[in-house]
Amino acid sequence: MTQELTRPEPSTPTRQFTVLLSPTRRGARLARLLSAAHLGAWGLPSEAAAHIVAELAANAVVHGRVRGRDFQLSLAVHGDTLLRIELTDTRGDRLPPTRPGNLARPATDAESGRGLLIVEALADRWGVAPGPVPRKVVWAEIDLVR
Repeated sequence: MTQELTRPEPSTPTRQFTVLLSPTRRGARLARLLSAAHLGAWGLPSEAAAHIVAELAANAVVHGRVRGRDFQLSLAVHGDTLLRIELTDTRGDRLPPTRPGNLARPATDAESGRGLLIVEALADRWGVAPGPVPRKVVWAEIDLVR
């Protein structure tokens, strides 16, 4: 697992999908369903990516929500070797509590706090980057060639 805090600029994507979604539970669910559908149509494995999208979308809804402002989901495939997932929300002032590779485990009886642990376990890399004010981008990458 590589730790990164900034967003490297990958090559131009060969396939790309971007959509704005409402910052609601329904929007988070739709993000997961749309991701699975597009990755399936592209002939790519979607299970790990769908889990990552579900966790990042849930975080965007819970921690990045501003009434009346949507969050954005972006999927990009670069050269058939890399899948990049980006969730952009409008709370750039609320960053995840820690850096990639340095996540604390929640108490065993805690009802939340495991989302980024799941992302870290499934993604090859992930990080947070400032977006245009007032946004932030939480991204994850999955290597498609092992």
